[in-house]
Amino acid sequence: MRSIAVITDSYYPARTSAAAQLKDLVIEFNKYGISSLVIVPDSDLDQAWKLELLNGVRVLRLKSPKTKDVVYIRRTLAEFFMPYFMWMRYLMSPLSSEKLDGVIWYSPTIFWAPFVKRLKKKSSCGSYLILRDIFPEWALDLGLIGKGIAYRFFKWIEASQYKIADTIGVQASKNIEYFKSWPKFNSKNIEVLQNWLSETTPSLCSISVGNTFLAGRKIFVYAGNMGVAQGMGVVLDLAESLVNRGDIGFLMVGRGSEYGNLKREALNRSLNNILFFDEIDSAEIPALYRQCSIGLVILDPRHKTHNIPGKFLSYMQSGLPVLAKINRGNDLVELINETQVGSTYTGSSVGELRDIAEALVDKIMTDDEMSLRCKNLAKELFSTEVAVKQIMKALAP
Repeated sequence: MRSIAVITDSYYPARTSAAAQLKDLVIEFNKYGISSLVIVPDSDLDQAWKLELLNGVRVLRLKSPKTKDVVYIRRTLAEFFMPYFMWMRYLMSPLSSEKLDGVIWYSPTIFWAPFVKRLKKKSSCGSYLILRDIFPEWALDLGLIGKGIAYRFFKWIEASQYKIADTIGVQASKNIEYFKSWPKFNSKNIEVLQNWLSETTPSLCSISVGNTFLAGRKIFVYAGNMGVAQGMGVVLDLAESLVNRGDIGFLMVGRGSEYGNLKREALNRSLNNILFFDEIDSAEIPALYRQCSIGLVILDPRHKTHNIPGKFLSYMQSGLPVLAKINRGNDLVELINETQVGSTYTGSSVGELRDIAEALVDKIMTDDEMSLRCKNLAKELFSTEVAVKQIMKALAP
């Protein structure tokens, strides 16, 4: 295997966790002498295609409809047509004649099948689906859609991408159970592909907690997307329950559909222990975490599918213990409790969550080994090298 295509809707210099992970992945592929071609849609291009060389990796950006920060109906239509637009632009590029030895694609989005199918057929190669988001199931769990026409449409799209994948890498063992309801896919190779994150060189951070009213406090930090899937309102409830603890503060950094609402609600509640900042470059994240005490992992409790968020990896890599408010049965509950890298809560009581949060603050003051356990877990379980070797094995002829 000498040349692979990696298809994603987000790549460096975008600031999403997916963009950071895939950047690490393709750089690691280069170490094994494998040439990676990252293919990514770009609605801002004023031309059909653009080829860049970033960190020694070829990145082909293809003109496509806008799918980010638009209303849901427009986004759905844009994502549906996106792979067809991208295929037309790809054929215009000088790389369309290049033979590939494998195709990897990252989901979300679930709409990649038409583009991947054509790439596979053109090069007669294998494919690997990195499945990080089981949609539309999570949207059904959260009550965002019902079992109507929209749900059936998304299930059809979902099935089409599973159908063309030779191997599907899910991020939690309990996700494999989900595929038992897909009899026609039982013969496929479905495996756990852990999330990954390479170690980064320390950088400066544009956010200085010491220059804010949170200076000197034990900081609970959340850095990442703030959308409906996260159920972020619980962070405001927790902050409000701890408003009289002058030694505890909350720092929220990121973007997303709920970011503005959360910021306004914190102001309406007159919370003097929480600060919001817009998203920062991923290179600044380690320096941000060095100013904090505990990382927050928040997932809406109505989720029935399972995942290990990328931010959990970045917390571990920085030696930052976690407070995880997540859905029952999530693999992350067992992982955190067994490795003693933080505390978890799957209930609905703000009072109980507050007690767990206060106990964790006390624990990090006395448990000198907790930070080291976090770093060791990141090295042992969430290695980019391990992920690359696993994908290479699956794509081998």
